[in-house]
Amino acid sequence: MNRREAIIALVALGAVPLGAGAQQAAKVHRIGLLAGTLAVGSRTVEAFRQGLRDLGYVEGRNLVIEYRDAEGKLERLPAFAAELVALKVDVIVAPSTPAVLAAKQATSALPIVFIGAADAVTSKLVTSLARPGGNVTGLSNVASELVGKRLEQLKQTVPAVSRVAVLWQPGELDERAEKDYLKAAEVAARALAVRLQFVAARGPEDFDRAFSEMTTARAGALMVLPFSMFRNERGRLLDLAAKNRLPAIYPEREYVDAGGLMDLLRRAATYVDKILKGAKPGDLPVEQPTKFELVINLKTANALGITIPQSVLLRADRVIE
Repeated sequence: MNRREAIIALVALGAVPLGAGAQQAAKVHRIGLLAGTLAVGSRTVEAFRQGLRDLGYVEGRNLVIEYRDAEGKLERLPAFAAELVALKVDVIVAPSTPAVLAAKQATSALPIVFIGAADAVTSKLVTSLARPGGNVTGLSNVASELVGKRLEQLKQTVPAVSRVAVLWQPGELDERAEKDYLKAAEVAARALAVRLQFVAARGPEDFDRAFSEMTTARAGALMVLPFSMFRNERGRLLDLAAKNRLPAIYPEREYVDAGGLMDLLRRAATYVDKILKGAKPGDLPVEQPTKFELVINLKTANALGITIPQSVLLRADRVIE
């Protein structure tokens, strides 16, 4: 062997793994995040990334996240869901009921993890909470069961109120789930001797008209039902309620701060981890909240000239001053 052949041989040997125990490149997992409105750079998305990092998944190293944000245009969700299916992502994460419905329609094979979907069984996302079956699981809430409780808390906070506007979004949920929300509100209203004014808003462009209807009808307070579009537009809703001097009760903590949704997204990472490690979505029970918080914004109450009864303040888990 001449000198040139010896150099080539050494280079070739250097390219061969040294022994069977040599480390192989880490598998890169691909996750699809399908949202109706969720800015990629937001704190809530960062909470999801952090939850994954805590479990050993880091973007650019062993993880790729494919972001698809409809930016409030829910009609775009089916096309985005189809894109994620075509990319053959390992898991689709859907942080709203419309998003998970679009994902479920796009695939019956790829695992889907939903976040904060309302009444998962009623919405036909899963067959049961304990044994979801199929390819869908995640974190749900018992939204319709809490509507009456929220109306009761609103009445206790503003005892003189006799007419309450109820803001809801037609078409986001299936017909049965919608009826459950509205019926729960009506039942509670009768028990509290309160009249309800149901005001529909299909999109943010309807908000000005909706609040105009409320003030024209002399509504004394507002209850916002838990539809994802309202959560995404919570800043504008808060501003309009303040502008129209309407004391309001909201369904979720993130209307007061971003903590509620951040916690859910961080928790969803554990579902993703289990699925990536081989668990079947249909075998992972759907989680529901076990603790409910009452958060009062005293600063807003003072601006509206409302005195919160001491009995309500004592029950609050958090008071923002």
